Amino acid sequence: MFVRYIIRVPQLSRGLATHAGPVHAVPAALHLKSGQSFHGKSFGAPRSIFGETVFSTSITSYTESMTDPSYRGQILVFTSPLIGNYGVPSNTAPFDSQDVGVILESQNIQAAAIIVGDVAEKFSHYKAVESLAAWCKRHNIPGVTGVDTRAITTLLRDQGTTLGRVAVGLDAALPAPDAAEYWDPALENLVDQVSTKTPYELNPQGSIKIAVLDFGAKANILRSLVRRDAAVTVFPWNYDFNAVRDQYDGLFLTNGPGDPAHCMDAALQLRRTLQEWDRPIFGICMGHQIIGMAAGLDAYRMMFGNRGHNQPVLALASAGSIKAGRVYVTSQNHQYALKLQDPFPQGWEPFFINCNDSSVEGIKSTAESGKKVWGVQFHPESAGGPLDTIEVRLGKSLSECVF
Repeated sequence: MFVRYIIRVPQLSRGLATHAGPVHAVPAALHLKSGQSFHGKSFGAPRSIFGETVFSTSITSYTESMTDPSYRGQILVFTSPLIGNYGVPSNTAPFDSQDVGVILESQNIQAAAIIVGDVAEKFSHYKAVESLAAWCKRHNIPGVTGVDTRAITTLLRDQGTTLGRVAVGLDAALPAPDAAEYWDPALENLVDQVSTKTPYELNPQGSIKIAVLDFGAKANILRSLVRRDAAVTVFPWNYDFNAVRDQYDGLFLTNGPGDPAHCMDAALQLRRTLQEWDRPIFGICMGHQIIGMAAGLDAYRMMFGNRGHNQPVLALASAGSIKAGRVYVTSQNHQYALKLQDPFPQGWEPFFINCNDSSVEGIKSTAESGKKVWGVQFHPESAGGPLDTIEVRLGKSLSECVF
């Protein structure tokens, strides 16, 4: 009897999952500018959009990926076959020394649309308040399910990131758009769209003052700083930091979407900061690219970029807990990277390199330069993703950090 009861417990647990409601059989399609079309059914908002079609190899943390500002303007294809099984949590948190107002990476869904093989019709998690479909509909984001995401991913790997069109309802029966109709978000300054418009403070009573240039910051970057007792001032991406730099103990440059060439003004201002200021500077993702451009490196567009929570990087130098020669698993979301050149600009050296494609994953100032500047292409603070590199410059306390 007891054995039969134990065997039945998993079945009971599954029965308690919250039913999200069936996905209505509204036709939907994904058209690629390269000529391929994939037909399925719609979930989320019943509207059609254009965007840049990319894929993520993340197995979990779909809510964090979708709210990451780095996905602005992109049609996000999840390679994991089932998405939505643990629903969506409430996205409200306090503004205090432990949090920054949101649970996820921003207040809204940032991706233009979502493509999944199978969207969950039931979800089960003690923090979940709504289904993935309901969340997308509330934020006016279309989704397509019932398509072969393996085939889409193979295409994107072979031909590179491709412009796309999500067509829903009556639009799905229409022919694919002409090539000239596709919208390319890379032509726009996406950073300017997602960056804060006015400066604001977090944890003003913190023990050390950090300035943040916001290129499209994930909330967990700011959360990681305030939890280490930093008083954080967040500035717009093109703010003249040199006018206020002596008020701060360090400068942080965040992640962000799109082409770093649109942010050349920030790179030129940072070049002056690097020449005249001797306090620590650290950058993540777009911030890393801005540091590299300020140092004299060029940025280029990758074929399909790196998006996922399983990217291996090789440390070429030691710093803090990072040991040269070790491979670390990292979380990434980027289409552009810095060019690896020989020789490197004077005063700089490569910090990490990608084990899959040999792209530059980090740079740092040399010991001889007398500077304390680091940049990494990946997200050391995870959310979501592994914690292998969380102490690369974000130690357990700020006394262990670059700052």
